[in-house]
Amino acid sequence: MCIFCKLINKEIPSNIILEDDEFLAFHDINPKAPVHILVIPKVHIDSFNEANSSLMGKMSDFIQEVAKEVKIEKSGYRVITNIGENGGQEVKHLHFHVLGGAKLSWSHFTDADPQGHF
Repeated sequence: MCIFCKLINKEIPSNIILEDDEFLAFHDINPKAPVHILVIPKVHIDSFNEANSSLMGKMSDFIQEVAKEVKIEKSGYRVITNIGENGGQEVKHLHFHVLGGAKLSWSHFTDADPQGHF
């Protein structure tokens, strides 16, 4: 069982922001911004590549509610999902990072090597 499934089952504690029957939002333990929330579906899905449009529509609504809950809906925020090894996915359970609370930069791409990928 993956770490996110253990969080969903309350086997591991988390700092929950918002929860409903289908999704869970909680603070990232290694934040990259003043506000860094992870949003996951309660059903195990490996990555965005396996997600269907029905789930994604509901998840979009949930993420918007999370942004309101942490009061970043007006100032702005970033929603990111990592897919696969080259995309930086570390946990094989679909999850979205909701980052905000400050003007965000793209400096984390400075170490990427684009040669030979186009």
